[in-house]
Amino acid sequence: MLKKISVDDVKLGMHIEEMCGGWMDHPFWKSSFEVKDSKILHMLHRSAVREVWINTRKGIDVAPEVNTASEDIENLKVEETLLLASKTQSHTENHQISLHDEIDRARIIHAKAKKEVISMFQNARMGRMLNLENVESLVDEINQSMLRNDSALLSLLRIKNKDDYTYLHSISVCALMLSLGRKLGLEGASLNEAGMAGLLHDIGKSLIPENILNKPSHLSDCEFEVMKEHPQLGWNILSQSSEISEITLDVCLHHHERLDGSGYPKQLSGDTISLFSRMAAICDVYDAITADRCYKKAWEPAIAIRKMAEWKDGNYDVLIFHAFIKTIGIYPVGSLVTLNSGRLGIVIEQTPKSLLTPRITVFYSTRSSEYIHPEIVDLSKSQDGIFNIESTSDWPFSTDFLQRMLEINPHPD
Repeated sequence: MLKKISVDDVKLGMHIEEMCGGWMDHPFWKSSFEVKDSKILHMLHRSAVREVWINTRKGIDVAPEVNTASEDIENLKVEETLLLASKTQSHTENHQISLHDEIDRARIIHAKAKKEVISMFQNARMGRMLNLENVESLVDEINQSMLRNDSALLSLLRIKNKDDYTYLHSISVCALMLSLGRKLGLEGASLNEAGMAGLLHDIGKSLIPENILNKPSHLSDCEFEVMKEHPQLGWNILSQSSEISEITLDVCLHHHERLDGSGYPKQLSGDTISLFSRMAAICDVYDAITADRCYKKAWEPAIAIRKMAEWKDGNYDVLIFHAFIKTIGIYPVGSLVTLNSGRLGIVIEQTPKSLLTPRITVFYSTRSSEYIHPEIVDLSKSQDGIFNIESTSDWPFSTDFLQRMLEINPHPD
């Protein structure tokens, strides 16, 4: 039986089933483990995670007087959050071109951005000054692609390996910050600042030893403290340039702060955390948990949104999180879903009518267990609906195949 409890109520002998927080908020790269000794308990209490799910069938239960929450109650809260977010008005509703029409340009930007960010990290590692002209030009190109279609580049950036994760993560957070900023009503210089801050937020990781950065098991207490130094290290790198804005410096230093003061490095809380750092906290966690890591399989985009909705209290600014949901959708592009009709497909586009009714390319029948001719279904105009969110790891579809299904033109001539 699963129960959600406060970290303060965790005792020796309990079995942690899931940590309620981003993977950089704690040193435990296993999602499920037994609290066997006081050292592990101490590390858990010192982390930024404030709640966990325990499995009482695998470990000891809580005392009767301890406050707990059940899966059913938490699921209801999550659905309420998502429905509320779907009704929240946003500042902009862009009329974008299809992912199919933007994907080739996005590939070019992806390759260029990866090369530029790798060079940027190498220069930072060697103590060289950043080429801000190149960085600003790259942010502008990413912004233009997101304006044309805010899913094309992100769909490519979801495919990361352990060797290029840090670089592509920086590009993803840049793109998400731009899209979220636009949804919040930012424009001009302020919007560009959001993108710049996203691209440079993790520059401090260039100085973290690789054996810690890519360690495939849980970090020791000492190693986790080293990892937590990357915001300050990044601030030190960026502050050497007089051309770096205060916004970029602030986001670099504070993107791991949390509203309840449980974050790092300064344990800021509430209104002491800037708008841009609150935005970055959401974009950073979303991209991290939707990417495969050496120690953790990615969550599907739609699952990640639901996990973050569960964690939102104390972690994220609710209004900004609602805007983020409107930015990428309740079923983000790339989500694998089963429809009520038994057809399985991939979300390719949001629709203006509702975040609950995206366009989907269906290509497989779960009832006959065979491929079907790909067809685009607009759920805003169909009696069909989403029955379940699927994990790509449970199906024999290659990444290349899913990408092809994603790129089918939803608006053929």
